Amino acid sequence: MARIAGVNIPTGKRVPIALTYIHGIGSKFAHQICESVNIDVTRRINELSDAEVLAIREYIDANFTVEGDLRREVQMNIKRMMDIGSYRGLRHRRNLPVRGQRTHTNARTRKGPAKAIAGKKK
Repeated sequence: MARIAGVNIPTGKRVPIALTYIHGIGSKFAHQICESVNIDVTRRINELSDAEVLAIREYIDANFTVEGDLRREVQMNIKRMMDIGSYRGLRHRRNLPVRGQRTHTNARTRKGPAKAIAGKKK
């Protein structure tokens, strides 16, 4: 089992698909990585040599922010918005949708289960 950026990569999958298991690498960047390291996109992870896996690992380390560092950066950005009191920060602080969605109805994923209001039924 190959291990890249602290993530166990599934061995039976094609290289670009397997690279998307790393947080911060999507389909576009996975294909870009394969192109720059000269690995055919039809090959599978278990067909790669140790040198090729090492080349992928080094390319990712040099050019991308992934996994723990990326999660930490995103959390710090959210914390900064909350600290300066921006509109988005206030929405994060109140656990409401951040990107302009309506909240009169829906938004249950973000707000949690509906809370009953006493004396409402008539």
